[in-house]
Amino acid sequence: MLSILFLSCCVLFFAVYKIYGGWMERRLDAMDERLTPAHTMRDGVDYEPAADAVVFGHHFSSIAGAGPIVGPIAAALLFGWGPALIWIVLGVIFIGGVQDYTAMMASLRNKGQSLAQIGRRTMGPLTYRLFLLFILLVLIYVIIVFLDMTAATFAPVTAGGGGGDSPEGRMGGVVATASVFYILLAVLFGRMLNGWKLPLRKATLLALPLVFGGLWLGQVFPLSPSVIPALLGSDKYFWSLGLLVYCLAASVLPVGALLQPRDYLSSFLLYACLLGGAIGLVAGSASGATAVTWPFFKAWRTPADGWIYPSLCVMIACGAVSGFHAVLASGTTSKQLNKESSAKRVGLGAMLVEAILALLALATVMTLKEAPQGAPPAIFAQGLDRFFVPYGIPDGWVMSFAMLAVSTFVLTTLDTCTRLSRIILQEMTGIRANTIHHRVISTLIVLALPALVVFREIPGAGGALMPAWKAIWPAFGATNQLMGALALLMVHGWLRGQGKRALFVFLPMVFMFTTTLLALGQIVWRNFTQNGSLLVGGLSLMLFLLAVVVLVDVAVRAWGHSSRPRI
Repeated sequence: MLSILFLSCCVLFFAVYKIYGGWMERRLDAMDERLTPAHTMRDGVDYEPAADAVVFGHHFSSIAGAGPIVGPIAAALLFGWGPALIWIVLGVIFIGGVQDYTAMMASLRNKGQSLAQIGRRTMGPLTYRLFLLFILLVLIYVIIVFLDMTAATFAPVTAGGGGGDSPEGRMGGVVATASVFYILLAVLFGRMLNGWKLPLRKATLLALPLVFGGLWLGQVFPLSPSVIPALLGSDKYFWSLGLLVYCLAASVLPVGALLQPRDYLSSFLLYACLLGGAIGLVAGSASGATAVTWPFFKAWRTPADGWIYPSLCVMIACGAVSGFHAVLASGTTSKQLNKESSAKRVGLGAMLVEAILALLALATVMTLKEAPQGAPPAIFAQGLDRFFVPYGIPDGWVMSFAMLAVSTFVLTTLDTCTRLSRIILQEMTGIRANTIHHRVISTLIVLALPALVVFREIPGAGGALMPAWKAIWPAFGATNQLMGALALLMVHGWLRGQGKRALFVFLPMVFMFTTTLLALGQIVWRNFTQNGSLLVGGLSLMLFLLAVVVLVDVAVRAWGHSSRPRI
């Protein structure tokens, strides 16, 4: 049953790409004769054309972090796999795919500008600044969460306080070694393409064996406290400092020196994980390893998360719809596309492939017989390992590879998000990006708040101290999805300004505003009235108010231009 369900969804997504994607492409008048900003504004730093495979690797690696794994698994454990499956399929077709593709096309037609710049003509000057602030705060949310999560992955601690040579500590060392190796390999690969001018195919054939060799290197030489002494009080804080330095370098270097090649090479890890998981899922049906045993439906509400709506819709973010995708599409990806037809392949195509990853994560829950222990990435890795047990794969090998793939893509999301934040800050302040000095200053300002937060624990619900990512996570999904609603608002205004009817954007926008404002309002209420976290409650309230101001200002101005605005 599971293999048939999975393959049916894959066929459906392919049909959506061809039919609905083709319809949107015609509605948006995509033409390859029209030069993209990567050519007309080429500067060798942010604007740099690249092959579709390279840009797809960058975009897909950046959006496919922990989101499409954590969200579906958490939602299925709480509410059952049926509601999660329905939301992933409907969400990606009618909301997520539409948002990613249209946001990318809107940026392509507007010199690679951000969503705030695209919507500037429909907002007042103050509202425009507030919208930029909203985007920047959401991105800083992402940086804090993934910086803290990645550092913890590199140097995990057991429940008893152990680490280092424990199994969990060794896994962290394997991931850390491979990740450092991939960064160095990416620099070499960028040199192959841009310095030595090797064809992409030849350079890929040379580098690809080394990508998968990184896993072997990690097993042989894991970076543990016996190799790298703990600094700043713990291994985790040492890696936090190292990741901050890496984010600084990834943000200020030309996009072809590190970001493009690293994301492109890293994408092959996820392709292998995705393809291998799909093969294991389908093949496992013959042995009964993928029999569906988890409940289709579990509960309408939970004490901690509330009712299934809107909780489930914001819990499952990246696998169905994510506002971060739209920021990325208009922040870095649109500046690298070689032609307009590439937008459908990269924007819509990557979103649909990510939904397949979310379905694979959901499948690891569907085959559970009892409630699991551990975080969602570990549940995902254990589930893939379980698919291959009947075929004699050495115990734990698949799990190690899956954990490495997840950690690699969390790191990729982190460095891309830092670069996006730098671009948004420059737009807010007018700081120029034409010198490395200015880019360094902008990036240091962006990283100041994450640096203050990740080196300490934060009070969470009930006042208990916990890691930064755990304290912030409850509001992360809602604010991320609210960014998606605002992105659709900007795209709708752009399409209306072009004289096009955009009901296919308007309806998802209304649904996302209703869902996310309700969810964020509940988070604010719980944190201020039920002894919750003042940090999470205060940030959520600020983002709620900023979004409402932007929405009201744009709606009033649109209504003032026409008594019967087109939708």
